[in-house]
Amino acid sequence: MSDNTTTSSAAPMKRFGRFELRALLHKSQRSMLWVVFDPQSGQEMFLMMPREKPNSEAAMLHWLKTVDGASRIQHPNLAHVIETGRVDPWPYVAYDRALGETLEERLSRGAPPLPLDAAGWAAQALEGLAFAHEAGHAHRDIQLAHIVVDGGNHVRVLGLEVAQEVVPPNADFNAATRRAAREAAEEDVVCVGLLLHRLLSGKPVLDESDLQVVLQRMQPQGHDLVRLGWETPYAIPEPLRAIVNRASDRQTRQRYHLARSFWRALDGWRLSAEQDDGGPIALLKDKMQRFGHLPSTSTRLVTTVSSSAMAGQHGSQLAAMALKDMALALELIRRVNNALRQQGPTSGGTVLNLQRAIAMLGLNGLEDAARALKPWPGPMNEGQAQFMQSVMRRVQRAGQVAQALRPAGYDGEVVYLISLMQNLGRLLVQYHFPDDAQQIRQLQVAPEATEDNPNPRGMNEQSAAYAVLGCDLESLGLAVARYWGLGDELQHMMRRQPQEAPVRHADGDTEMLRLTCSLANELVDALALPERKRQAAIELATRRYARALGLGLREIYDALGNSGAIADAGESGLGAMSDPAVGAAATAAPRSRLRERAESGAPAPATATNTSTNNTNSTAQPGSSTGTRPSGTSQPGTSQPGKDRP
Repeated sequence: MSDNTTTSSAAPMKRFGRFELRALLHKSQRSMLWVVFDPQSGQEMFLMMPREKPNSEAAMLHWLKTVDGASRIQHPNLAHVIETGRVDPWPYVAYDRALGETLEERLSRGAPPLPLDAAGWAAQALEGLAFAHEAGHAHRDIQLAHIVVDGGNHVRVLGLEVAQEVVPPNADFNAATRRAAREAAEEDVVCVGLLLHRLLSGKPVLDESDLQVVLQRMQPQGHDLVRLGWETPYAIPEPLRAIVNRASDRQTRQRYHLARSFWRALDGWRLSAEQDDGGPIALLKDKMQRFGHLPSTSTRLVTTVSSSAMAGQHGSQLAAMALKDMALALELIRRVNNALRQQGPTSGGTVLNLQRAIAMLGLNGLEDAARALKPWPGPMNEGQAQFMQSVMRRVQRAGQVAQALRPAGYDGEVVYLISLMQNLGRLLVQYHFPDDAQQIRQLQVAPEATEDNPNPRGMNEQSAAYAVLGCDLESLGLAVARYWGLGDELQHMMRRQPQEAPVRHADGDTEMLRLTCSLANELVDALALPERKRQAAIELATRRYARALGLGLREIYDALGNSGAIADAGESGLGAMSDPAVGAAATAAPRSRLRERAESGAPAPATATNTSTNNTNSTAQPGSSTGTRPSGTSQPGTSQPGKDRP
């Protein structure tokens, strides 16, 4: 720019047209950012211009037209353009310096930002970029210096469309713009991910200050791998780490392709971290208010429940009928526990038994619950409903396997419902966020092998959910359980055993039930694997739980066979939902070792007395059902979760 600067006779001063150049804040391969003083307005400004000047008058006019169009986009996270113009041969865009300081300036004068602040800045930038992308414009040169933050942590993006692609003088500019728009928008998204990586790591990515250079060095264009390391100024929460690493994944198909998708994941995590009921949890609750938790799978069942013929049915028959419909079973559990919560802490704990729930709510309550359900398929389209059916079938099979694996003395219906509750988040996401559920499934699929990565692996379910929603599926299910007023004991049983954690000996009924249902869910997940991996996965799960639950591979295959899970392993659709109350798994005897121990009169495993669910002579307790209790269980007057009452 030496040919465009002049020197004042009073004092040496570099000028660009009428502007006095104060400081060069940033220079990248594609653009420059200056702080200038405008004598005409008497204020400092940001002045941004391309690194390469337009190579013809037609190119200059196209540049000015495109930037002028971008400047008309009004959004709280896009900096307002004060002026566009040209000082031949250079075009420029001017912004008010009072908007704040650049992130580069902020980092140079202080400590690295907290992860929550960094995520908030990136989320705001993404929100503005998403709006611009949807209007047909891109930034093309996202850098730390092009993100301005004020004292209230409000972010604005500078330089929309400044770094336009230089094309030959005789090119069709409109065609070139249309061709490059989508690629440029995707580049913007990756660069925001790199920017967030820089903020969290506290050092330049690949030791490069220019994010466009980093982009060129990254796989698959280059050979470098960009992953967030462990030596960071602050501990990085796992959901945030998964989000950042997905943004710069070596496989382009695994990355975020839309700024809004990236923003949703980041904003979801940020809001969830700030408050327990924020982000995707708040959105899920809103959708549940409008569409219910799950749709009813049987309109005939709802009609039957509402008929006068039900008045003569026994409670166990009503419970068996309600258990056929996941939506109705969950609605009864929700209603009865919500009623108990309103009665106060002395109401008797959590109810997880449909026969008792129906007894407490009465026939009118059962009818109201049935009528409150949305009919199948709710807001889902045909393809989404098919996936929902397959998820429901897997959940049902897991419940049946858990019933077959349950120790002697435990109510099969309660075990089935605990297994169902361990899948609550998965069911809710598939119903209310089917597109997000599809993204989560896709991220779990291993990408194609390459020379650099001959054995690629997909994400696990937790990391994939973090990358899409900003929180994991289990957390969503637990948030809904708290919303429904379900007790801490059930919330503990809803937590699946982490696959990377060792399985310890079950020291009570609550832990026994949690581990049994966790194993059942792992086994059904294993059956969904390709056939060549299926047996190894089943054996691995068996080894993990064998000592803690006192079972072996023979009991596992017996349980899978009794439940019909092996026969259905290759099926993709739900088909006809079988009755979990009368299926083979429900009627199968509990697993043999504990049954033999009970029949011989030997003491049962140590149990923890549930003080919140005391029995009375007239009312069954939470988790109780008709049946027999083996010798060696707790004394009369107390009950354990899922135990049969005498």
